Amino acid sequence: MTTALDTATAPDALLAAFRATATATISDNLSRLPGFVGLRPFHRLEGVMAGRALTVRTAVGDNYFIHKALDLVQPGDVIVVDGGGDTARALIGEIMATLAEVRGAAGFVLDGAIRDTAVIGAGSFPVFARAAIHRGPYKNGPGAINVPVAVGGQVVHPGDIVIGDADGVVAFPVEGAAALLDAVRAQEAKEAAILTSIRAGTYTGAYAK
Repeated sequence: MTTALDTATAPDALLAAFRATATATISDNLSRLPGFVGLRPFHRLEGVMAGRALTVRTAVGDNYFIHKALDLVQPGDVIVVDGGGDTARALIGEIMATLAEVRGAAGFVLDGAIRDTAVIGAGSFPVFARAAIHRGPYKNGPGAINVPVAVGGQVVHPGDIVIGDADGVVAFPVEGAAALLDAVRAQEAKEAAILTSIRAGTYTGAYAK
């Protein structure tokens, strides 16, 4: 099943601004509630992944609908895959990651396993997943594209902004994202001032209160 994406679209300038932030600070300003638990980066870390969610729901151990999503991917999309957390079969490997990168995707986030980790780990195309395994996937379906999915304990809607870095992945709606960015920048400035005071020997511990 493929449904039309009818949500607001995050502008490129907003995504670029979030690439200069950190998931930990974003999480702090979302009441420390959202976040993809149990996923980690498998790629070589170079900067921050930021993009719009192209959501995919798969049958356990099956990547047929991920292939279908790759035919729909647009530049700046993060392909967010609800694989049910199953790690018995890899949902993507080198070929699918390469195809996504060449077609302009901003990254992959999978609640499932991947393979070809040596190649993926040597590259900087963002791939976040739960585990790695050599066993390949089924290709039968069923599945769905551009529907709400649950990945690592977080619900993600089509078009949500998805940010990933060394600490993990977080997603949030486009609505309210500009205000969130302002709050993140304010916290960054506050923390920079605290670090300066620590190095100067003038820190009073006020941040912990």
